[in-house]
Amino acid sequence: MEYNQELEKLYKEAINNQDYSEKLSKDEKQWIDAISEKCFSQKGVFTVLVTLFIYKIKHPDQDIRKHQKQIDGGFSGRTIDTHYITPTLKKLGFPSMAESGWLSRSLEQPYPYTLNYEGKIGNLEVKTAFLNLIDRVETHNQNPKYILVELFKKIIDIQKQNIIEIEPIANPDTLTIDKIITLLDKQFSYNYHTSYGSKLPVIAFYSIYTILIDELSRYNNCIVKKLGSHTTSDRTSKSAGDIEIYKNDNLFEAIEIKLDKEIDANLLRIAKEKIIKYNPTRYYILSYIGIKEEEKQEIQDIINEVKQKHGCQIIINGVLPTLKYYLRLIENLNNFFEIYSNLIQNDTELKSIHKKIFQNLVKELNNEI
Repeated sequence: MEYNQELEKLYKEAINNQDYSEKLSKDEKQWIDAISEKCFSQKGVFTVLVTLFIYKIKHPDQDIRKHQKQIDGGFSGRTIDTHYITPTLKKLGFPSMAESGWLSRSLEQPYPYTLNYEGKIGNLEVKTAFLNLIDRVETHNQNPKYILVELFKKIIDIQKQNIIEIEPIANPDTLTIDKIITLLDKQFSYNYHTSYGSKLPVIAFYSIYTILIDELSRYNNCIVKKLGSHTTSDRTSKSAGDIEIYKNDNLFEAIEIKLDKEIDANLLRIAKEKIIKYNPTRYYILSYIGIKEEEKQEIQDIINEVKQKHGCQIIINGVLPTLKYYLRLIENLNNFFEIYSNLIQNDTELKSIHKKIFQNLVKELNNEI
């Protein structure tokens, strides 16, 4: 049985609610809880843990703490992950990285995953859980299958709790651009007291670009690249922006969207580096907050320099004014709203609070129209 088949087999056990909880200690259960609760923000840790435990099931004599071949007695965890584990996690709808969990700096250090591993995993509770679960398997002969099935069950429960049904627009003929913008403004500005709110305007622009490439001649033969993880670094995702438009396999436009950060000169310098590397014809930087007034001239100087030296037009603007302009260009406003609602409803990174607030705003809108 291949690694991906083993993973799918354990997933089926979790779906069927196979119970191994009595075979786990209190500490082990708490560590599983810590990993499951942060699995969407610590996807690298989750992916690496799954890879190590699947490998241990298939190769019981391998010390899985030695996760790289350059470590004496080690193996290439990244290779197994890239070819088998990450693609299967995506297929199952579980949290996963763009290519491999080992692309995270904190996990790619060439040292064994012992309890004193010094890699700077962002969340200390998650790091403790990760290293202790590996230690239990290696030094206490705990069965990795029990841990994985119980972990999968926890994540499946979290995903079920995150399913929020969003009602459609009751009367699409009365939907207007101003009503949509008002709703989006309320949604973007709401204080969610949690992460991933910055993904909302990204989803909004992704939704409208999926329509624009079909309706505007400028985008003939273009495709919108599928949205990646909103926490993936540029180095890991190998992307030029939050949204990328490709034309004949070449990057055509890139869009960088900021919810809670104003456009400043440093943001333009970062954009310049990406433009040199990826060579788009246009690069949009859009901010919900706006432009840093005292750096306007420096920003304009960078825009002029990039256009003159590299031929790329940098366009800076506000999130809402740009959305409002794009909504004027599309034929069917309800088409945008349906695409956006479906993406919000099915997104696995957004928290239930993001979806509930949107659900309430849609109800308010339906009451008005």
